[in-house]
Amino acid sequence: MEPTKVVLADQEIPRQWYNIQADLPTPMSPPLHPGTGQPVTAEDLAPIFPMNLIEQEVSQERWIDIPEPVLEKYLLWRPSPLCRARNFEKLLDAPVKIFYKYEGSSPAGSHKPNTAIPQAYYNKVFGVKRLSTETGAGQWGTALAMACAYFGMDLKVFMVKCSFDQKPYRKGVMETYGATVYASPSDITNAGRAVLEADPDNSGSLGTAISEAVEMAVGTPNTRYGLGSVLNHVLLHQSIIGLEAKIQLDMVDEYPDYVIGCAGGGSNLG
Repeated sequence: MEPTKVVLADQEIPRQWYNIQADLPTPMSPPLHPGTGQPVTAEDLAPIFPMNLIEQEVSQERWIDIPEPVLEKYLLWRPSPLCRARNFEKLLDAPVKIFYKYEGSSPAGSHKPNTAIPQAYYNKVFGVKRLSTETGAGQWGTALAMACAYFGMDLKVFMVKCSFDQKPYRKGVMETYGATVYASPSDITNAGRAVLEADPDNSGSLGTAISEAVEMAVGTPNTRYGLGSVLNHVLLHQSIIGLEAKIQLDMVDEYPDYVIGCAGGGSNLG
């Protein structure tokens, strides 16, 4: 019988991330500065991200080594299993094999720690003492809170107010890891106060929470901002999923005809 789970040994974990920018047919256009409309420079990003992550953001190198301290934390749950969805195949009467990569075995319960851990690590070695971030339902905030606890860093989380009220246990998990969690919009940033002044009952949005977190990072000494999706260095870190999956599919002599992934900010699909 073919295996239901394909599991790699610890020593088989990939030791490099894959950077898709090396293989794009044409380079991506740079993001534009919201104030000037000109391409963003490293100097523009320096108050928000540490330079070692900015270097990853713009790197054209195909392979980037995973630091040993990051690999040590990955090995708490990685490599993650590749599973055969046998019951789903039966339900659909599918003429094909369906596999899925199970990322729920991380301590935070999602794929988010794949980038939270390296982000905390790179900030730590750069000399940053504190991170700020936003979270919607709480998955990213939980992952970064865990990562900051691993590396002895402080974390401030702006959680979208409606989720803050609806999901108190997510807040509790973040606080258990040592993070401070604020309902966003809050009264501790200019961005939050402006929203509350216009609408005291505002239930929040991810955009507002991001604005508050970035404002705190830029305005607080030894503080930078952590983002869980969208950016290239995030997709780079998440490539660990696909790299493991390729090894696992080779082990059962399979290669996918189609790969399906949900895409919000893009980190999972990346």
